[in-house]
Amino acid sequence: MEYRLLGPTGLSVSRLCLGTMTFGDETSEEDSHRQLDTFVDAGGTLIDTADVYSAGTSEEIVGSWLAASPGRRDEVVVATKGRFPMDDSPTGVGLSRRHLSDALDNSLRRLGVDTIDLYQMHAWDPHTSIDETLRFIDDAVSAGKIHYLGLSNFTGWQIAQAVERSGGMTMPVSLQPQYNLLVRDIEWECVPACEEYGLGILPWSPLAGGWLTGKYERDEVPTGDTRLGDDPERGMEAYGPRNEQERTWNVVDAVRAVAEERDESMAQVALTWVADQPAVTSVILGARTVEQLEQNLTTADRHLDPDQHQRLTDASAPPIADYPYGEAGVDQRSRSIAGNR
Repeated sequence: MEYRLLGPTGLSVSRLCLGTMTFGDETSEEDSHRQLDTFVDAGGTLIDTADVYSAGTSEEIVGSWLAASPGRRDEVVVATKGRFPMDDSPTGVGLSRRHLSDALDNSLRRLGVDTIDLYQMHAWDPHTSIDETLRFIDDAVSAGKIHYLGLSNFTGWQIAQAVERSGGMTMPVSLQPQYNLLVRDIEWECVPACEEYGLGILPWSPLAGGWLTGKYERDEVPTGDTRLGDDPERGMEAYGPRNEQERTWNVVDAVRAVAEERDESMAQVALTWVADQPAVTSVILGARTVEQLEQNLTTADRHLDPDQHQRLTDASAPPIADYPYGEAGVDQRSRSIAGNR
């Protein structure tokens, strides 16, 4: 397993992160514990959960594993999130001091820990000043309840707000966004913002809901035991609007070709591409079974050849609007050092 520093901190985390969204839902407690053991035995250290995963059950399962495994707490970095509703009350949602205070204490209780290593704001809250949120986090850090602050699902300007308004207080160190060969839109604003401010990126859904594993075929509607279930409309939409379906299949074909060259699975290739992106710190793996996790863990120290990486990057290039990200916008923001000579 490779290890990387989390953003601007001195905290070392594994290149792969175990996501626990399936715990307590698609994955039983016993199998969840097996996944955790398998992950840590392979050298994994970063475990990601959230209070809303299975309505708190995911955190409880991670907590029961920690309680049953003396010494494991010292080996792992525990990350969770707060923001979304855990009840129907008006105060039970958002990034307000009131809600986050309750959410944080409940997460600590379910996890059975004194401190959460990385506490992430699960999404922006349009009704709460970011100053209020940051002051609460700073107080929680001072109280020893949190070590580091992370963001999740923030846009570029929201990342800038969180960093710039944190002067003298606890600064964000990471961003957890959706990022994969089919969803690369964060490259326009979020990735540059993270690079500018030194935030590490922790991508979720690196396999695009299963599309990059090869389990779906052209003109076939996903059924049964797939992540898309029996929803024909969603299946035919092919992880994007109809006018982008051809791009989806072109990306799938490119991943398949590289996988055949490397004698690897498509999932392994897609995961490696994300992990090799310069701004990425750790890729979140979500698995329903230990067998799926074991296969994905084989990418812990693998890298694509430069040619293979570039081919996948070219094949998955997202559509670019002429302005502000296309040629017209780029031309306006560039200039010659020599002026007009």
